[in-house]
Amino acid sequence: MKISEILNSRPLTASCEIFPPKKDADFAGVQHAAEEIAAIGPDFISVTYGAGGGTSRNTVKIASHIERWTGVTALAHLSCLSSTREEIAAILQELREREIENILALRGDRPTDGAPVGNHYEYAYELVREIRSAGDFCIGAACYPEGHIECPSKEEDLVHLKQKVDCGCDFLTTQVFFDNSVLYSFLYRALAKNIDVPVLAGVMPVTNAKQIKRICALSGTSLPPRFRSIIDRFGDKPAAMKQAGIAYATEQIIDLIANGVKGIHLYTMNKPDVARAIFDNLSHILREIDGLPASVREQL
Repeated sequence: MKISEILNSRPLTASCEIFPPKKDADFAGVQHAAEEIAAIGPDFISVTYGAGGGTSRNTVKIASHIERWTGVTALAHLSCLSSTREEIAAILQELREREIENILALRGDRPTDGAPVGNHYEYAYELVREIRSAGDFCIGAACYPEGHIECPSKEEDLVHLKQKVDCGCDFLTTQVFFDNSVLYSFLYRALAKNIDVPVLAGVMPVTNAKQIKRICALSGTSLPPRFRSIIDRFGDKPAAMKQAGIAYATEQIIDLIANGVKGIHLYTMNKPDVARAIFDNLSHILREIDGLPASVREQL
């Protein structure tokens, strides 16, 4: 099923994200995590592309497994700086053959040693345009509530975002954020630029203080004082940090839903227990809004 159809048919969607293994030997473990997360009942599961595209073949394999064996819609990430145009074409053909209809089109990180070698698309809008011309895919793209770290201004970042939408993007998923007011401001500014496709709010339950500091350094995401206090107090206590991170993410999501956000995307980092805890915390809210599939609502 296309994600655009899911978004248009439900008042609220809740989705999750996993990442492929770096080593083939770990494939079964990630596959099992995907199955456990699928059993929770998300509207779809996205599968990341991996740094440098090194896990691209596993992205397609895991997305296909999710669709075939769990019945949950899969969203396969695709990064243009990580793969040549020829490799992109081959991946698109494989996705068609495996009947995967949904792709998240990303530029990806630039290589640390300079420009990529080979025949690459340079920007995400070029990849969106290529996917649109290659078949009947539903296409998502990333957006950055605080602006892309490489972009000189938030205004210019919105110009680039509008270009992606105009090239055929069906929906957007935000970079992680920890202050909901940042998202609300972004949504207002995006709408003023006639960016009117659905926007899914990307929420990350922080269970590892060191990991989130690295993510923020790479993405430019800011941490509000309240969240910094949580990390300072519980960062060196894994069980407490996990509980506090789940509670903070739950509170974020409740506020987002109360303020009319219709799509929540959880960066669950291959942790089914974290995803389950958050879905459990939101069970009555999701049931009230009728945002979960019928099979899951019956379990609540």
